[in-house]
Amino acid sequence: MSAPDLPVVAADSSMLTLKFGREIANYFSGSPLNRLSFLRSNHEFLQAAFSHPSAAFLVMNKLNPLVTADSQNLAFVSSTDVVPFTGPVPFLKPEKEMVENFNSDETQPLILFLGVDDKNQMPPHGGPGIEPFRFKEYLGNPYFAVDVTPQGTLTEPANKVISALKEKGLLFYDKAPRHTGLPAQQAALYAQARALLDWNARNPFCAQCGQRTLAVEAGTKRVCPPTDRAGGEVRERSACATRGTISNICFPRTDPTVIMAVLSADGTKMLLGRQRRWPRDWFSTLAGFLEPGESIEEAVRREVWEESGVRVGRVVIHSSQPWPFPNSLMIGAVGQALPGEGEEIHLGHDPELETAKWFTLSEVQEALSTRTAFLGEPLPEGAKEGELRVPPPTAVAHQLMKAVVDGWWQVSKI
Repeated sequence: MSAPDLPVVAADSSMLTLKFGREIANYFSGSPLNRLSFLRSNHEFLQAAFSHPSAAFLVMNKLNPLVTADSQNLAFVSSTDVVPFTGPVPFLKPEKEMVENFNSDETQPLILFLGVDDKNQMPPHGGPGIEPFRFKEYLGNPYFAVDVTPQGTLTEPANKVISALKEKGLLFYDKAPRHTGLPAQQAALYAQARALLDWNARNPFCAQCGQRTLAVEAGTKRVCPPTDRAGGEVRERSACATRGTISNICFPRTDPTVIMAVLSADGTKMLLGRQRRWPRDWFSTLAGFLEPGESIEEAVRREVWEESGVRVGRVVIHSSQPWPFPNSLMIGAVGQALPGEGEEIHLGHDPELETAKWFTLSEVQEALSTRTAFLGEPLPEGAKEGELRVPPPTAVAHQLMKAVVDGWWQVSKI
């Protein structure tokens, strides 16, 4: 598989760019779509977009995306391919009616509205001569994701859609937990769809009262209905604070995670760590979850000290990366160790790392150029046992290492 391209942020000559350098965009970011998030509650907009000939659908089965026969690209299909599963008018009712007609015995198709390609960045869908979708002043080709995982009352129609798509020579990518060989813009759509589908799958019940919830706003919100039509009769459900004073309606979560390239005090070495489950010689930057009441900079210092014993002084944020496995946001930073005892490695606090080492920048530079691979991948061609291996360019860890060896932190002029 050839190396995927990475998203590119348009160059500019702004004051911030002149001072800090060009903005870095990481894999899984760079969506070509205008999400039009304020229209997700408008069922007329959603239904019109769903029914338009230019609408493109990403079908997912057990979080695995539908891809072309060579697995190199996502396979977007038309509404006619998914209607046997979704029905022809899935967004016919407004949220109020959906809540009033809630029936916990029925499995509702999960359809995500991803956005509209209003800048013609994606290949046109729907064939030649198809006019773009227009709603008020918004113009472009709509994109949706549909979860056809067989379950509940939708098992039979889901299996029919899956079989029909496979007969077309398409397949669901299930070779690895993450697909990092997609073109950058497709990877961003996949990341958005996967994170939302996973969140919906993990939240079928209300966190406040434990009763079953209902997906609304095209899969970006879940509510706890006050009534249930299960069994053919409308019955009142148990009281829930989400319908009253608390109003903590369930929205998608994002887990912030810090990941950091740590420089030595003199700027000549980089701190990298290795977990026990990783292949021998495979090292990466340190990382950990941001905790409540903690700044990004504080989290960087805490995680580095807890995992390696190294004490970090100054921290600078570099870039971020959506990581939909399941719903993290990797916040990339560069930190610098305090001199003297601050650079001493001590692994006695947190047993997460098997080892941590200081590598010279030339060692890291060589690994970045010739020895990159994701976990589970074979040794790169020409690599030897005992030589440092690091993550590939699609990982923010790689971009952080590259920024350090390229002297990114020296761009700033004070």
